[in-house]
Amino acid sequence: MQKVSQADAASSAVNQQQQLAPDQRAADMRQAALDYHRPQHADDIGGKIEIKVTRPVASQDDLSLAYSPGVAVPCVEIARDPALAYQYTAKGNLVAVITNGTAVLGLGNIGAVAGKPVMEGKVVLFKRFAGIDAFDIEIDETDPAKLIEIIASLHPTFGGINLEDIKAPECFEIERALRSRLSIPVFHDDQHGTAIVVAAGLMNALHLQGKKLQDIALVCNGAGAAAVACLELLVGLGLQKSNIVVCDSKGPIYNGRNARGDDGEKAAWSSDTSARSLADAMVGADVFLGLSGPGVVDQAMVRSMARRPVVFGLANPEPEIRPELVMAAAPDAITATGRSDYPNQVNNALCFPYLFRAALDVGAPQINEAMKQAAVKALAELAQADKAFGKDKLLPTLLDDRLLVAVSAKVAQAAVDSGLARRPHEAAAYRGRLERLAEKLAQA
Repeated sequence: MQKVSQADAASSAVNQQQQLAPDQRAADMRQAALDYHRPQHADDIGGKIEIKVTRPVASQDDLSLAYSPGVAVPCVEIARDPALAYQYTAKGNLVAVITNGTAVLGLGNIGAVAGKPVMEGKVVLFKRFAGIDAFDIEIDETDPAKLIEIIASLHPTFGGINLEDIKAPECFEIERALRSRLSIPVFHDDQHGTAIVVAAGLMNALHLQGKKLQDIALVCNGAGAAAVACLELLVGLGLQKSNIVVCDSKGPIYNGRNARGDDGEKAAWSSDTSARSLADAMVGADVFLGLSGPGVVDQAMVRSMARRPVVFGLANPEPEIRPELVMAAAPDAITATGRSDYPNQVNNALCFPYLFRAALDVGAPQINEAMKQAAVKALAELAQADKAFGKDKLLPTLLDDRLLVAVSAKVAQAAVDSGLARRPHEAAAYRGRLERLAEKLAQA
């Protein structure tokens, strides 16, 4: 029998401790998360949000204005002109955060009520980062047609609708139907929020790598809502569709594959490729964009890519390949994930509060491509203006206090320039308003 030295035994003990550490960190995080959300004291009901009254209710006269009989006056005015709801109510600063719980974070179809903590979290981000009041609405309905009718019927209450955690392909149908029916912004953040932040990070990564978007070859693993939105936005920014290979769980989507589901949203991304596996597709690619599942990329695939590759492994909580494995395989690579414990986190919160802030403020009936592209450029430029900009700092951080002014101002101007603004807009005055709001939010 082989003897084990004291050094070997000590090394084994260290390895065991290192293996236990992630489990302990996960346990600590679990407990901290539960403690954060549960009631903090006897008078606390739990959760993360509450409603605040903004007008005085200290006298009988106040009450007669807040409710009957005074409240009838704005009711009559709004009945005469519905647009006055934006003047006499909170509609113009109110967003619905809506889910049916069919695709919650990395948890999947956990149901509407189980998705409520995530939706409350979205409400917190709207308020903290952009001063927008939001309600989370969890709807216990999985039939797309019925869900569309339910959400559409809520539109008188809100100035905008943020769809969240609704599974593909139903999410495409639901968003399209609501956008065509409603005259307020409808935005599926899992699609377009992801796309905006991915595009900003990718543009900066390519800048650092000395490559141009219109020249690169890109492999996307994943063909769901976020992937399709990313690809559409990148093509709008200049990426050549002929230079894209999209893979799903069955491999590359190639012309004539005729797999189940290829006649849906995936059909637009079928390509004339000879690749028959993800590994085949990645040979010579400049960019890997992963919006799929954990561990599907290995180091050999990374080594097969072009020089100075960009690897965005965005599966959560475990990426397609860990950054340290990417860098070991290709030291000249730039990599990003969806995780907060690595550099270059791709997080939707970098854009959706500021997009809605601008859309609400100019009265835009939708968030169009020009507004999304403006958000991409604003995020990319903001990161480049940072002294720390580089391979490990492609994007601003979530707590960057420049985001509100930089992103919302550019998005609002894009709405004006593309003819969507329904309210007067003066750029300098609006920027000043955003600066005052940012200062107020920073002190809250």
